[in-house]
Amino acid sequence: MNAVTVSPKFQIVIPKGVRESLNISPGMKLSFVAVGGILHMVPITSIKKMKGALPGIDTKITREADRKL
Repeated sequence: MNAVTVSPKFQIVIPKGVRESLNISPGMKLSFVAVGGILHMVPITSIKKMKGALPGIDTKITREADRKL
């Protein structure tokens, strides 16, 4: 278990093993999400980096007859 201490400025240091295993680097943006008393850190990825992330996905959209593209 990796324990951290919250500083008086509410800062924490992510343990080295966690940073390395998740490829967290300086300058990377993370979003913090609290769910059921558990804090999740989610990396914020640019939309450009997401290109090609879902190969084979069907991008055809079925629309109602009164809607136009």
